[in-house]
Amino acid sequence: MKITIIGSGNVAEALIEAVCNTPHTVRLWARNHARGGELSSRFGIPYTPIEMVSEPADLYIMAVSDRAIGSLSDTLAFPQEAVVAHTAGGVGIDALSGKIVHRAVFYPLQTFSGRRIHRFSDIPVFTEASTSHAAAILASFAGTLSVRTYPADSETRMRLHTAAVFACNFTNHLFSIAADLLRRKGIPFEALRPLVSETVDKAFESSYPEKGQTGPAVRNDEDTMERHRRLLHREGPERYEELYMKLSESIWETSKKTSQK
Repeated sequence: MKITIIGSGNVAEALIEAVCNTPHTVRLWARNHARGGELSSRFGIPYTPIEMVSEPADLYIMAVSDRAIGSLSDTLAFPQEAVVAHTAGGVGIDALSGKIVHRAVFYPLQTFSGRRIHRFSDIPVFTEASTSHAAAILASFAGTLSVRTYPADSETRMRLHTAAVFACNFTNHLFSIAADLLRRKGIPFEALRPLVSETVDKAFESSYPEKGQTGPAVRNDEDTMERHRRLLHREGPERYEELYMKLSESIWETSKKTSQK
């Protein structure tokens, strides 16, 4: 199958690397000429600036920002029979231009960072298609990249994407705050690795992570929480204290509901 990846960011890079390990042929379209040339050279694939006509493909995958999907898909000239998919979890299939007959979504549920190695076969991939032809092409392609592929309509993907923001983006932000608090006293973030690893392992050993919640908030230990609050108030910024109090309140409310089940 002939695949064209559109974009040059982290998702595009991960997809190119994964497709290069399959029988498919892959080429790259990108607006960022420097980055496009870099990826072309690194992976040994053809690169065409997005404003130029390129060899037709069976499947075009738009690994671009959510905001660019609609306007870019409306601007580009795709072959009538080609399948065009975007990779966004929080954007519906209808974001793709109505001019495209075979619209689709290829959403890998993973956080991608440049130069990190990803075992794509283990990444859950959620797909949606507007026609039976698009569904067949997408299923064939997805199956060569991952052993965990699932159909998911736009509403389902929005739920997955929202959950992923809590589990990944918000969690990493909390890691950043924890690292900042430790850094002020010369303590390496690495000191938290065993604690974080145990927390993650424990959460996935159960279908109900709230059952394994620990800490002063779940016990409603007001004295300890007040000492933490004073430390955060003293060291700031103000949002640290606000987050601490909001999250502690949420944990306490959740623990009360859990105990009643």
